[in-house]
Amino acid sequence: MEISASDRELVAVMRQYFAAKAELESLKGQLEAARQAVGEAIAVFYDPRQNAEHAADLQRSHRLRGEMASLMQRAEAWGRAASGADRHDRSEAEAEPEEWQPFERRADALFGTSSRLDD
Repeated sequence: MEISASDRELVAVMRQYFAAKAELESLKGQLEAARQAVGEAIAVFYDPRQNAEHAADLQRSHRLRGEMASLMQRAEAWGRAASGADRHDRSEAEAEPEEWQPFERRADALFGTSSRLDD
């Protein structure tokens, strides 16, 4: 099976997303362990203006969250584009000559209902 360039791009985006997510989870664990070790209140510890010692890590966690949001938006855009292409492909399929259409679609057109038999 051949993978399109668009699909490869999606795979790359999702790899970046999960790498950022793993880094963020690790960083959150380290920060929370450090917070509990010093017994600092959450609001104080996680404010980079009040916690100079961990300010770089706190800012990194915010950047990772932003990166994850951006990557997810790219993946969602890919999904919308793929969905639009699928709809376009289906509309072209419906315009195919009658002999190329599936039996069910021709039966539906002839009889005006689903060709499935219900018990």
